[in-house]
Amino acid sequence: MPLRLPDDLMVSVSGVRGRIGPSMTPELIAGVAAAFGAWLREEGHDGPVIMGRDSRTSGPMLGRAVLAGLQSVGVDVIDVGIVPTPTVLLAVDHHDAAGGIGVTASHNPAEWNALKLISAEAMFLDGAASLAFREYLKTQDPPRAAWDELGEVTSDPGAVDRHIGAILELPQIDRAALERRSLRVALDCVRGAGGVIMPRLLEDLGCEVVAIHTEPDGHFPRDPEPTADHLAELGALVRDSGADVGLAVDPDVDRLSLVDQEGTPLGEDLTLALAAAVVLRETPGPVVTNLSTSRVVEDVAEAYESPLIRAPVGEINVARRMQEEGAVVGGEGNGGVILPDLHFTRDAPVAAALVLQYLCDASTKMSRAAADWPTYSIVKRKVEFPREHLEAAYGALSEDLAADDEDHTDGLRLAWAQERAWLHVRPSGTEPVVRLIAEAPDEGRAGELIGRASDILSGVA
Repeated sequence: MPLRLPDDLMVSVSGVRGRIGPSMTPELIAGVAAAFGAWLREEGHDGPVIMGRDSRTSGPMLGRAVLAGLQSVGVDVIDVGIVPTPTVLLAVDHHDAAGGIGVTASHNPAEWNALKLISAEAMFLDGAASLAFREYLKTQDPPRAAWDELGEVTSDPGAVDRHIGAILELPQIDRAALERRSLRVALDCVRGAGGVIMPRLLEDLGCEVVAIHTEPDGHFPRDPEPTADHLAELGALVRDSGADVGLAVDPDVDRLSLVDQEGTPLGEDLTLALAAAVVLRETPGPVVTNLSTSRVVEDVAEAYESPLIRAPVGEINVARRMQEEGAVVGGEGNGGVILPDLHFTRDAPVAAALVLQYLCDASTKMSRAAADWPTYSIVKRKVEFPREHLEAAYGALSEDLAADDEDHTDGLRLAWAQERAWLHVRPSGTEPVVRLIAEAPDEGRAGELIGRASDILSGVA
């Protein structure tokens, strides 16, 4: 009979996500993996499925469940081990695979885990494919293979080597110049999968690396989301070591945060801005980002006479729009950079290489690189709010706040052009909350927008 998913399991375009124990059990994961493998076959994809995972302590358990589920429906599996999520997607392309599964809950705390589902395009499932798979999961009982037709499991230990090699060969990266600059880089991998790639990549770029938390054991020493509030230890390492820059990644290594040479966190939005500047300097063209990304990315695009297009939040939404627009670079303001010359996936190692290239090209310090562009204050808040009342809330926000521009493609985004300010209200795809994000040239105005929006939501609820 079809698999029944627990009510508290989060199922969205981002995959299947929940807390270990109550929702994420090996029995459940084996069932989801079996359904995914069978669905891929039904869609006409007969190759192997790639599996990789981050370092979470639940990863080995859920990874074995994924292998069992896929084998049970006759699908061969190539296990790439503990690797960054973008490495998994590159492996799908390398092996011409039917798809892939990343066992990772990205930035969520250690008690969470998830399956990120990857298509034969080496991209995450888009909205249509995700909906089709969820319908299959809800209505179909996957046909199981006979004893002599079970899937086989092989290992691929070279996935990280290929990922590093591809970055070093990118036309935007001047390896010789970086080696001459010999930047000192402080690194925090939060005991995630970054430890298997980031030190090696940085050393190959000629950097002197001082690092903390590179052991990929899943015992996160802090909140694993690489936001400014969580980077005090990295800031201290930068100051103590005299580093030129501090880099922090999340557990599955698709997001990069920056700390300047004084140990001051710079925020995740600057990652995409600096990376985009490197790309646009040589190849001006469309830039795509999501509705919640800082205006500083728009400023960079304008400086290089390139259009900035906004898409709904979600990596695949940005990636699909990049394909449509022929974008030369894109990503999300959470530190996720997508470079089509490599693949249509957020990739922290690529982001790191591009940011270091910016510092090298400009012969500047990290604080000066940040000062090259306008400064904004961004304020974020998560609130519990009944999703069935969201449409009423959007109407109340629109009426009360009277913005110059409204965008309804992903929740509600209100913008005030003269103020260079905006507010975005949307339900989270990874947590059971509504996110409020506001930005303005000064923190007071951004906080005012958040406060007013919170009051309006309280009135509606």
